[in-house]
Amino acid sequence: MAKIKYSALVSDVRNKLNGSVMSKNRYGSYMRNKTTPVNPQTTFQQNVRAQLAANSQAWGGLSEAKREGWRALAAELPFTDIFGDSKILAGNSLYNKLNGNLNKIGKASISDAPIKISVPSLLTFSVAAVAAVNVLTSLTLTFTPTPIPAGYSLVVYATPGISPGRNFVKNQFRLITAIAETTASPVNIFTAYSTRFGAPAEDQKIFVRVALVSNDTGQQGIPLEAVAIVTV
Repeated sequence: MAKIKYSALVSDVRNKLNGSVMSKNRYGSYMRNKTTPVNPQTTFQQNVRAQLAANSQAWGGLSEAKREGWRALAAELPFTDIFGDSKILAGNSLYNKLNGNLNKIGKASISDAPIKISVPSLLTFSVAAVAAVNVLTSLTLTFTPTPIPAGYSLVVYATPGISPGRNFVKNQFRLITAIAETTASPVNIFTAYSTRFGAPAEDQKIFVRVALVSNDTGQQGIPLEAVAIVTV
């Protein structure tokens, strides 16, 4: 469904409406034809859907007191919507979001709303991709502070190999791995990446996004992104 922001006249329109998609880039607002993406039904996709379904079902089994706790926490954790306005998630949405984060790092779901915490973020982050005979051999993340703080995991998303001239990759990020607490930089995620995407060609770009996630609450810090060009 398209989202419209009204002023005296319409000032911004986002998302989808019938066969059109409305968005904005550095040059201003634009509209394009809507395309239907392929539904690959991969193992990764099916696992995510199963986790979401399980968390949604678990929400219905909570006591009203516990659900109210999640609504109260949601009020303390506003988010910025597509227009840059501050919004508050519904209690069940926050429950699914934090438990989804915990599932990504291999931790058990929680039923009681945690307290709001200040999640740290990485200060610096870079990525290097090296290939030999046109086959990726290493994808190394370097970050500070190091090691990863105790009580947190580093969740890692990446894109498949992208054409060097392309920079808009928002819909291409996929979960690659989660790096455990106290792991020191640098970290080679080549095996996890190649398992998900295979080997990108030389000179292609790989975009990587990382964020710290609390092992206890699922709350996430501000993500950082970096890009590497596959080199030999």
